[in-house]
Amino acid sequence: MRALAVTTEARSDVLPDLPTVGDSVPGYEASSWYGIGAPRSTPPEIIEKLNTAINAGLADPKIKARLADLGGTVLAISPADFGKLIASETEKWGKVVRAANIKAE
Repeated sequence: MRALAVTTEARSDVLPDLPTVGDSVPGYEASSWYGIGAPRSTPPEIIEKLNTAINAGLADPKIKARLADLGGTVLAISPADFGKLIASETEKWGKVVRAANIKAE
């Protein structure tokens, strides 16, 4: 088996010589991500405390190295930016679902 491209927007640090699909299909990007959410009623000071602790953990060289070994890229962002990411991804994949006429079974 031979890899042809990665689906992320940028080339992978693990496979730097492998092009992105976007190099051939402009605008193409598909990647998975993980995040931690809290109930909407969570007080802002608790959200900030959690965000600070989580981002500190993600900055730890051992954690960063392990995630890189797994092909992951750390994206330590603010709660507001995470909300924007969720909204953007929901809009992007909602268009795909509607265009493909995908229905829940």
